[in-house]
Amino acid sequence: MRTLAVARGVAWRTLHNVFTNPSLFIPSLLFPLFFFTAFAGGLSRVQDVPGFDYAEGYTAFQFVFVLLQSAAFGGVFTGFGIARDFESGFARRLLLAAPNRSGIVLGYAVAALIRWFATAVILTAIALAVGMHVGGSGVDLVGLYSLAVIVNAAALLWAAGVAMRLRTMQAGPIMQMPVFLVLFFAPVYVPLSLLQGWIHAVAVVNPLTRVLEAARGFLAGSPTEVAAAFGAALALAAAFSIWAFRGLRKAEAAG
Repeated sequence: MRTLAVARGVAWRTLHNVFTNPSLFIPSLLFPLFFFTAFAGGLSRVQDVPGFDYAEGYTAFQFVFVLLQSAAFGGVFTGFGIARDFESGFARRLLLAAPNRSGIVLGYAVAALIRWFATAVILTAIALAVGMHVGGSGVDLVGLYSLAVIVNAAALLWAAGVAMRLRTMQAGPIMQMPVFLVLFFAPVYVPLSLLQGWIHAVAVVNPLTRVLEAARGFLAGSPTEVAAAFGAALALAAAFSIWAFRGLRKAEAAG
């Protein structure tokens, strides 16, 4: 019960800060909307390339990527908040006051999920408003958004581990850049089969490729690589949970 109480307190404070401060919430909303507009609108002729066979069209193809990107960066932006809490001294006071400190990580994870959910609702509504085709059933869409939830958790745990080790906003690029690179070394603009050269080789071994391919399959109503996608996403979340909790121990030791 103490863990849940700590988690609720951390989540409520984080969400209150985000939703009452436009400078914190608006960038996390505009970032995916910008990419969706730039990719789905500006690159729409890519769907005419020979070999592009995604049945639901380019808008849906890019929506899936931007949805997963928004989930990942929802976790990263929450990591910025963790670093900010350490700089302000709040996190140190919380470490001293919290009877069960694992609730701190859980609270930030809940806040990251709710923060992303608000973005996902708006992003989905805009995509449907501009005519995105959805071929998947309700079960397929549950699979799509479940993958995004796991990606959100994995990104938050990664960012939390960095923030708790370095405890400064200057750690922001370290949180953001690896996530950015992993996302953009997946098949972003065209299907995996159309990639060539070194980018194809990197995309093949990129765990996010499996997640992205399965998520696009869910939206189109033709699930593919489901087990591999959930296995990769859960493995990342498990590995980064260890990273985050070890970071918490380092923050505790640092006082």
